[in-house]
Amino acid sequence: MTRKKPLIGVLGASGAVGRAAVRELRELGHAGLRLGGRTTSALCAVAEEDPAGRDEIIWADAATPGGLRVFAEGCDIVLNCVGPTYRLRATVASAALAAGAHCVDVAGDDPAAEDLLKEGDPAGDGRTVVLSAGALPGLSSLLPRWLARQGLDSASGLTAHCGGLETCSPTVARDLMLSLTAGGADGAAYGEALAAIRGGRRVPRALRTAEDTERAGFPGRVAVQPYLSGESERLAAELGLDRLDWYNVHPGPQVRALLNLLPGRLAAGDDPDDLAHRLILAADLDLAGRKPYYVMDFELSGTASGQPATSGLTLRAASSYRLTAAVGALAVDAVLRAAVPPGVHFACDVLDPATTVSHLRAGGAGDIRLTGAAASAADDEHVEEGVL
Repeated sequence: MTRKKPLIGVLGASGAVGRAAVRELRELGHAGLRLGGRTTSALCAVAEEDPAGRDEIIWADAATPGGLRVFAEGCDIVLNCVGPTYRLRATVASAALAAGAHCVDVAGDDPAAEDLLKEGDPAGDGRTVVLSAGALPGLSSLLPRWLARQGLDSASGLTAHCGGLETCSPTVARDLMLSLTAGGADGAAYGEALAAIRGGRRVPRALRTAEDTERAGFPGRVAVQPYLSGESERLAAELGLDRLDWYNVHPGPQVRALLNLLPGRLAAGDDPDDLAHRLILAADLDLAGRKPYYVMDFELSGTASGQPATSGLTLRAASSYRLTAAVGALAVDAVLRAAVPPGVHFACDVLDPATTVSHLRAGGAGDIRLTGAAASAADDEHVEEGVL
């Protein structure tokens, strides 16, 4: 008797992340997907990319509970690629669980986890929810965890620079507005500007913003803004770091200027949707005539063979949206393989960092370069393989 293949529903399948996620799932061998979204013609275009024509299309709007219920019914797992995440919170995951399906959300963060656990741990029904299965958050914690295992005996400090020059989707723009007042645990903001980890603890105003500077790996002049998120704090605790400095990098002058104004404009009562539209236009202006890119750069300090040492990793990609899609698809695959236990999890806690890095390298989603102890360890590994 042939076992029925699991049905994967991709919500927001025609968006910047969703469309890339569909391709990633197909590359992983998953066919016959259910594609959901609000624009049928766009969904048809995504379905036509599969020459076998095995996908099905269902109109679905995350803001319409009835539409979500119809979409999730019959799915084994739902991959959520729509937002804004801080407005939807656990809406999609709850609909998936009500339909008896697992759920992976490329965002989600602490508010979604809190909502889900208030409703009752889905582990009791054998269901799994994986949140923050994207580039940032998600890959932003998976890559440092993998780097910590490459050539270092122990790690004590991390410096991260993440950012790039690319289009800004409506979802990202709206989430950025909401993150200034939401997105963290217990109703707090997503993170704290200028804060850092010192002595293993959060220290406010430990760092300063540089509005016009240079940074290796980022072409031209950039602005670097220190920002400590809840995910970064959990990463520091997981790796036992004494110090963590995290910088968001903004290469585009139009976006930089608007970001500096946002807190004041929101406090003055400006319409968040209007500001989100201005952010989208600013990103387009910055990108005009330039090639899009996204960079995640990490430097870990610690010891190797009892001596002070550093390990570096730089990931350069054409799009953060494709990176998010890759992590989301890997999370879906892991859940379907029962590699993730039932319950509510963050992707960085349950995905295998080595598998993630291998997938990114093999699939061409990003170029990964190593330096320091990590590069030496990789060279030694290649020598050993050659000897064998």
